[in-house]
Amino acid sequence: MDPKAYWVGFNLIKGIGSVRFQALKDYFGSLEIAWNAPISALKETGLPEKICERISQVRKDIDLDLYLKRIDSLGIKVLIKEDSEYPRYLKEIDQPPPVLYLKGDLCLEDEWAVAIVGTRKVTHYGKQVTEEFTRVLSDHKITIVSGLARGIDGIAHKVAIETGGRTIAVLGSGVDRIYPSEHRNLADQISCSGAVISDYPPGTAPEANNFPPRNRIISGLSRATLVIEAGQTSGALITAEFAANQGRNVYSVPGSIYNVQSKGTNRLIQQGAKPLVDIHEVLQDLQVELIQERKSFRKVYPIDLFEEKILRVLSDEPLHVDEITNLSELPISQVSSYLTMMELKGFARQVGGMKYIIIREEKGEYIQ
Repeated sequence: MDPKAYWVGFNLIKGIGSVRFQALKDYFGSLEIAWNAPISALKETGLPEKICERISQVRKDIDLDLYLKRIDSLGIKVLIKEDSEYPRYLKEIDQPPPVLYLKGDLCLEDEWAVAIVGTRKVTHYGKQVTEEFTRVLSDHKITIVSGLARGIDGIAHKVAIETGGRTIAVLGSGVDRIYPSEHRNLADQISCSGAVISDYPPGTAPEANNFPPRNRIISGLSRATLVIEAGQTSGALITAEFAANQGRNVYSVPGSIYNVQSKGTNRLIQQGAKPLVDIHEVLQDLQVELIQERKSFRKVYPIDLFEEKILRVLSDEPLHVDEITNLSELPISQVSSYLTMMELKGFARQVGGMKYIIIREEKGEYIQ
């Protein structure tokens, strides 16, 4: 059976998130062993009785092999955290989703993404700003991430598609349960020029309590989050909070103090978000010119297992090339040549004395 089946199996169990996934994997050595373990052994990991009962029931009710084939027949792809295709930038957040379901494709360009979020009850001002900012970002090959909701989200997705750009929609439901229903056609278009993503299994209904947690994925996929318009209780403010906690830049578009749809954005500015009046400020912070150069290098020389090893060794603390060689267990000749290439790609930087550090994304750059 495909090993992903066991990841999907545990993903079907309500109450098993990233922490418990890892705990099960660490305890049993693999999720396959965990899935086939007796309930008594599962209880020894500290899982509550209720969750153990759910596991037992799902194991009786669902043939994982058939379930995975059904997902595939719906045109839905499954990514697990250990896949090389799993979004690198999302992987670095606290407790990244163990399983992602998607329609469409993710690609190298999506490592340079910006989230655009805001109110469903958009004003003419909000619409105008969203269209202009999305158009400029798309023209500079920045992927637009949003939540497929009415208002700001939908406008951002549509403009990205119209300008020939890439866009990613993150759902609070299964990718086969599009919400709102009037955005089904838009979701189909997005899957052709990007991806529709969810960490909820196919068939999951768009329940209200699903949406706040999915916002961590919107911000987690993005180098920066732009809040265009938001009332005081807007879900966009939750996305901004996640972005800030993830160490990502948060921008907020100021608005009239008399407009209820600007109360949330103005409050974000009071709390430290960068006031955004010119989208070119975001391009400057993202170092767009440098991004294009690095994209070219990464296309010609995609990351491989040797670079992965070196990336896992590097940190904020400078390491001498000899230390990197010892820790990565690679020949020094390979380490030296790979470090040179990784500097060109923007993965690492020499800080003098043959010492290297990893480059952080919060500087508009990359981190493993």
